Amino acid sequence: MAAATGPRLARSASASAVHLYPVDIKYEKPEVLEAAAQVYYTKVLEESSSEAEFLCIPGKENIKLQASLMSFVPLYREDSERKLLVLTDPQEKNKVLSVYLDSSWWLIEDVVKTADPSRESLMQVHTYAERIVLFVLNCIIFGILERNSTCDALFVPHSKEEHAKIFWKKGEAAAFYTVKPKGSLCDGHTGQCYLLPVLDTMFVQKKFRRRGLGMKMLYDFCQMFATEDALGLSFPVSPNMYRVCQKFLETYPEEQSRLWEVEAPGDWNQRVNIWLKIQLDQSRPKKVGLSSHIEKFQDDEPGQSDEGKMNQRSGHLRNRKTSEDEAKEFSHGPEETVNPDPHWEERDIQGTAKVQQDPRVKKRQSSGEAPEAPKHFKAMP
Repeated sequence: MAAATGPRLARSASASAVHLYPVDIKYEKPEVLEAAAQVYYTKVLEESSSEAEFLCIPGKENIKLQASLMSFVPLYREDSERKLLVLTDPQEKNKVLSVYLDSSWWLIEDVVKTADPSRESLMQVHTYAERIVLFVLNCIIFGILERNSTCDALFVPHSKEEHAKIFWKKGEAAAFYTVKPKGSLCDGHTGQCYLLPVLDTMFVQKKFRRRGLGMKMLYDFCQMFATEDALGLSFPVSPNMYRVCQKFLETYPEEQSRLWEVEAPGDWNQRVNIWLKIQLDQSRPKKVGLSSHIEKFQDDEPGQSDEGKMNQRSGHLRNRKTSEDEAKEFSHGPEETVNPDPHWEERDIQGTAKVQQDPRVKKRQSSGEAPEAPKHFKAMP
């Protein structure tokens, strides 16, 4: 039974050794890989405990490869056929340790690495292997491993059709953001379509925060739709993400009229201008939640950008909106969410995912009163 746990060794024409990671390997069709995983799982079920193999994980005792620790999870939100076989921690059943790909077990930290030096900065997600990296970042690292213990949001995988970009940095997938294109369906339950491009989720791994990745992703989003008069950020936008937006809009004032916080599908009565909201909030008493966050932000030196994230999850993994009434966790936040300056104090910025919407928010909206800023938004683990 194959149980490889690290980068596999490949030989180039010059006979120099090259370590390959899952995203670097050219796989067969997804259905072939999934069939192989099913065969492997069935074999594990049928074998006696004396024949079991062990998975070596640095810093942990060897994990016995047994069926009770394995499960198939959906790779996409709306496609139950595409699944990955994962191995969970026997001590923490909701913690994923490894993913089974191409007849080998790969540790989570290896799934998000690359040996390709040309894979650097923001790159569009195209291949099946890149989708797996996006899934691991979203549902496992953000949704489970780096999830705030006080967050009750559920996370689910992204839609198969959702546009996404991964920020590669020094051989590792450091961050990602996803976009709901203009004209795409809001969900699978209605015929409504988005009336403008919407940045839906954003996430930066903790170890890559405070390096300006959030600002860079927000800038990339605006440049990608340079001809659009209006761009959306999925409601609700977290206080951390608002700090990133403030820094961004101060740096690029020409974008102040284009960025809106929107609820699907993004009609004019479903959007609020982000720059205007920031200005109005600054004029309110400090006790108002968002203004205190922004004031702290202003105390920092202008200069360095931040990173962000936003995402959601469902069930054992994480995701974003599943229906209009389901909350969105905008895991925005530079650095982790939104840390513009390297001197910024560490904050839990998991957040901009979709969280269940408080009925009081809808009540305020229907009465014309401005909804108060959500206290916590986040993305997956």
